[in-house]
Amino acid sequence: MHTRLREALRVTREALASGDSPGHATRDLLLYCHGFCTALNAHHAGEDRTLFPAIEAAHPGLAPVLRALEQDHSMLGHLLAGLQDAADRAATADELDAHVEGIAALMENHFRYEERQLLTVLEGLDLEADPGETLGPL
Repeated sequence: MHTRLREALRVTREALASGDSPGHATRDLLLYCHGFCTALNAHHAGEDRTLFPAIEAAHPGLAPVLRALEQDHSMLGHLLAGLQDAADRAATADELDAHVEGIAALMENHFRYEERQLLTVLEGLDLEADPGETLGPL
């Protein structure tokens, strides 16, 4: 899932970088980021709703890690809303790029931390849940 989200972000960044007219970056961002932003939010909502409670039930000692990850989810949601607001008001390409770069930095740090802390746990977790509901639509 993280690989797919990283790829969606890469495509979004490339679309922004290729803008050659004032409205181009905003149009491309609305096109590419809508899917990326929706997928990232849905991924985090699924983790918060289904995956993290299952992990905490099986591994109560990971509660502080899960709270930190949930805090990141909240911050990323806030940053995504800021990006959407900037796109809605046709912000400059530089402003849009600053929003995307902030999201990219936090997202990558979040993913790396989550992968370090939970990968082994996830490999052994017995979870009977719909993958789309748990991990998001990608």
